[in-house]
Amino acid sequence: MRARSLWCGLVWALLCWGNAHAEVQELRQARALITLQGGAPVPSSVELPYHWDRRHPGLAGTATFEIDFGPPATSAESYAIYIPRLGNAYEIWLNGNLLEKNGDLTKFNGGDYAKVPRFVPVATDLLRPSNRLLIHVRTDVGRRGGLAAPVMGPDEEVRRLYRSDYNWRATGTLVVVVLSFMVGMVALALWFTQTDPARAYRAVRDPMYLLGGLAELFWTVRVSDVLIENPPLPWPAWGMVTVMMTGGWLTCMGSFGVRVAGWSELRPAVWFNRMTWTLFAMGLPLIAWALVFASPHVLTAWYGAYALTFTCFIGFFSWRALRNATPSHRVVAAALFVNVLVGLRDWFVFRISPSYADNTLLRYSSVLFGLALAYIVITRFREVSTQARDLMNNLSSRISQKERELGQTYRQVEQLAREQERVSERTRILRDMHDGVGAHLSAAIRQLQSGKASTDDVLQTLRYTLDQLKLSIDAMHLLPGDISSLLANLRYRLEPRFAASDIELQWVVGSLEPVAHMDANAMRQLQFMVFEALSNVLQHSQATTLAIEAEMAGAGVCLRVVDNGRGFDAAAAPRKGLLSMRERASAIGVAIAIESRPGRTAVEIRIP
Repeated sequence: MRARSLWCGLVWALLCWGNAHAEVQELRQARALITLQGGAPVPSSVELPYHWDRRHPGLAGTATFEIDFGPPATSAESYAIYIPRLGNAYEIWLNGNLLEKNGDLTKFNGGDYAKVPRFVPVATDLLRPSNRLLIHVRTDVGRRGGLAAPVMGPDEEVRRLYRSDYNWRATGTLVVVVLSFMVGMVALALWFTQTDPARAYRAVRDPMYLLGGLAELFWTVRVSDVLIENPPLPWPAWGMVTVMMTGGWLTCMGSFGVRVAGWSELRPAVWFNRMTWTLFAMGLPLIAWALVFASPHVLTAWYGAYALTFTCFIGFFSWRALRNATPSHRVVAAALFVNVLVGLRDWFVFRISPSYADNTLLRYSSVLFGLALAYIVITRFREVSTQARDLMNNLSSRISQKERELGQTYRQVEQLAREQERVSERTRILRDMHDGVGAHLSAAIRQLQSGKASTDDVLQTLRYTLDQLKLSIDAMHLLPGDISSLLANLRYRLEPRFAASDIELQWVVGSLEPVAHMDANAMRQLQFMVFEALSNVLQHSQATTLAIEAEMAGAGVCLRVVDNGRGFDAAAAPRKGLLSMRERASAIGVAIAIESRPGRTAVEIRIP
């Protein structure tokens, strides 16, 4: 039962297909009036298609085709005419009514409208029981002019045939043009940006990308000719450009395959490259000869030489690819093999056989080269990504190891730094005690040994020694940059001494901001400088008033110690205390100025 149903379905499909095609008429018989350029009209009866370049090679002209047909086979709401190919320029008339016109019939080598199929709607009221279709065409040398058999019938059926042919010839061409252009630009971008990092002295680029990119761009121009009805150059100059683009595509793609296989130095590949580049160099004069002097056989022979060269090479290339080759080599070999077969088919159909309305297949098989190039790019980037990932893993492992070693070294250095800091602090304390406490104790001992110093003198020296010891201990706790705390600490330590010496202490210290660059060492040096100035007042000035002044001076501080004592000669050679003050000021980058006269001595310290 199931088998019977299948047979019934098949028979029904065949009947529907036959009925659909029975509704359209293919008009093959015509009366033609042929006028060669510069000649007289010649009437004849012809069977369509009429391939002008085959019937009148090397000659241009015009033709008028009269095609008579009866009423449509079936009634329909609307009708249409589909013509697979006609031109190069044309006019279509039905029963004395102009249906469509493209191009100038009197201007040879003008626009070319024979590249895509034509769909012409026909109003129902234009049809008669006996109809005459009149088609005028202008044909140029070497542009595949002529007329294919028109197809007449209901709009829906004719449109289906036209749409299939248009998609195959025009829409598909547009897809190939876009794809080829994109692949070509990407390949040229890769060629321009990807260099060999091992050649640091000069940029070395991979010629494989250059050859692939140029081949795709050549093919873009060649294939886009189908979509260009009014080319930018007059014929035959534009024809020479498009044919040379074909030669450039063939040559670059062949060299691209040799590069992919790694055969740049292999003798057969060297021979193949020389042959294709020689054919490309010979192309321009040969194409000019063929198109300008109307010798189509020259162009046929040039294409045939390319076909023979590639046919000989593809066998060797494919054989090596099957035996021992990389996947990229095999992919390119497959693309070459298919394109050579398709190219031979197109060469026969378009250059040898009398076929007229056939479509080329090479423009679609050429996409395989773009796909092969894309495969190679993706494969290479995957390999590079894998290498980069391995390198990153290795680098990460080494970095981790170095970080561990660096951490261990840092801990050792940190420990040494702490030890060094402790040693430095001990050294500083010992130096301060030696220079301060030790010096004052030595002075007290000398006073006692001399027997000339009074008890008050020795007591005063010992008090200075105690003050110095206390200040050395206070210096360990000074806050960096806090001048106010430093002065307050000195006041706390020395104010009882001033009171005991009948010296009035005047405290003129404003609000002071911390000075950022004054670190712990600088604060200690500043403390001893101020202490030395105050000690001089206590020991030598015989003053009754002492003022400690401090105020902000921009981002720094201006500090002054002023007394009303007897003064001294500031221009004389400085004594040990003043010399020590200047050395400490220079060490921490502050300015010290001393002026003195009877009744007023001022020590000014400017901290920037």
